[in-house]
Amino acid sequence: MTVQERIEETIKSNDVVLFMKGSPEFPQCGFSGQAVQVLTACGVAFESIDVLSDPDIREGIKQYSKWPTIPQLYVDGEFIGGSDIIVEMYQKGELQTKLSGKSN
Repeated sequence: MTVQERIEETIKSNDVVLFMKGSPEFPQCGFSGQAVQVLTACGVAFESIDVLSDPDIREGIKQYSKWPTIPQLYVDGEFIGGSDIIVEMYQKGELQTKLSGKSN
C-alpha cells in the first residue's frame, strides 16, 4: 500500500481525523495543541495521526491535501484546513455545526 493509499484509507475510515505533530495528550507544537483544544472543546471524538513518527506520512499528507503545513483536519473525508482555519471556524460556530453528531 502506498503512502497516499494509507492516508486515503485513514481519512475514509474515520469521521474526524487530525494529522498533527505529537499526540492529543502530548502535542509537539503549539498549532497542533491548539487544534486539539478546539476539537476537545467541540466534544468530538477524533482519530489523531502523529506525523513525527512517520516521515512518509508527514510529507505525504502535504501532497495529498496540497497544503504545506501541519496540523490538518479532515471531516467526512473533506479537508477542512490547518490550525488558523480550525480556530476561525470554531469562533464563528461553523466547526461545531460541521462536527455535530460525529464520532469515531
